[in-house]
Parts: sequence; C-alpha cells; structure tokens
Amino acid sequence: MIGLPFAGNGLVHGIFMGVGIAAALIFYAFETRRRGLTDARLWTLAGFALAFGAVGSRFTWDFTRQASPAQWWFDGDRSILAGLVGAWIGVHLGKRLIGYRESTGDLFAPAIALAMSLGRIGCLLTELPGTPTGGSWGMVLTPAQAALLGGPAAIGLHPSFAYEIVFHATAFALMVRYRDRVRRTGDLFICYVAAYALFRFGVEFVRGNEELWLGMSRPQWFLLAVLPLLAWRVWRVFARPVAAKLEGRAV
Repeated sequence: MIGLPFAGNGLVHGIFMGVGIAAALIFYAFETRRRGLTDARLWTLAGFALAFGAVGSRFTWDFTRQASPAQWWFDGDRSILAGLVGAWIGVHLGKRLIGYRESTGDLFAPAIALAMSLGRIGCLLTELPGTPTGGSWGMVLTPAQAALLGGPAAIGLHPSFAYEIVFHATAFALMVRYRDRVRRTGDLFICYVAAYALFRFGVEFVRGNEELWLGMSRPQWFLLAVLPLLAWRVWRVFARPVAAKLEGRAV
C-alpha cells in the first residue's frame, strides 16, 4: 500500500496541470510543423480550446453556494469531461469566427491525451483515490486526509487516477504510432474520444464519486447520454471505407 503524499494540495495539482498543458502545446507545435501546416489560425484555435476548456471545466460548481467569481475560478470543482466539451465548443466557435474550415481533430487528439496523462498525476497525488479495493493493496489515507477528502481511512483504495494515466499514455502512444494511417482526417479524434468515454464510464465505478441515481455518478449519466452519438460516429469511421470498396466493386 502507498499513501497520498499531497492530499488537497492545490499547488501540486496546478503544477501538474500546467505541465500537461505545456507538453500538449509543445506537441501541437511539433505536429503542425511535421504536417507542414503553417496557418497561424491554428494557434488561434488552440487558444479557443484552452480558454473554453478552462471555463467549461468549472461548470460543475454548485451555484447555490455563496461565492465570489474568484472563489468559483480558483476553488471550484472541476470536471475533465465538462472541460473537453468546452474545448470542443471553443474550437468550433473559433472556426466560425476566423473562417477556418479544415478538420483539426487529429492535431488535438494526441495533444489532449498527452496533457491528460501528465495532468492526472496531480490528481493522483492530491485527490481522493477511489473506492476500497477489497484487498490488501491500494492507496491509503490517514485519518486527517480522510476527513479532508471525504473518504475512508486506513484501507486500500483503488488508484483510479493511475488507471486513467495508463489509459491516456497508451492512447497517446498508439495515436502517434498510427496517426498517418487513418483514412480521413478527424477519425483519430473520434476513436480517441469514444474509447475514453467507454473507459471513463467503467472506471467511474471505482472512482468514489457521489452516486446520482441507480448506483451511477453524474459523469456516467452524462456518458450514457452521449455514447449513442459516439457509437454512430465510430460506426461511420469503420463502415464507410467498407461501403466505398463495395461501391467500387459494383462499378
């Protein structure tokens, strides 16, 4: 068993978030150069993604609390899923405003996975790890940490953020390895988001988040709502090439 070295430490959490964002921007710069993309508007879109993602991630705050805008921004609850939705909205809004029409999903997908794999280290070191493992392994909270984070003390808890770090690091490696083999631009992003949605739905069972209804958390109900759309988009990724081949044979 291992402990939680920086329970509730916002500075440590923020540092790793910053490292993740910086790494994503460096990779984004490298990838645009590798692909020979010199349009400066791509950096405008990156700015829209960061800004809207940051604001979107804060929309899990309980607005019934009496809090100033500064408290909402610095101390409010944050949601990765809401942040991803916000970033997606930001990119599409930015495209409309600046008149950029090309797909950018394949640029953003590996960068997001890299940012997530590093940023989640901050979560692993500072936040409630997860639910009890039921065995003699896991992360253990002291009584003081348990009181601070709202979890049980002195028992092994699932290191759910470590599971997520492994997922995103693996996704990043796979996307970098196969990024030039996708048939159409945007397919990489669709597959990554769909895979993360499925993974996140499953890992929520050991995350320890508050149950909303029928034993499932708010993120799980949100994912249930969007999974049909993602399934349809993934089906199009794999079905359309087959359909094209059949049409070619018919001709």
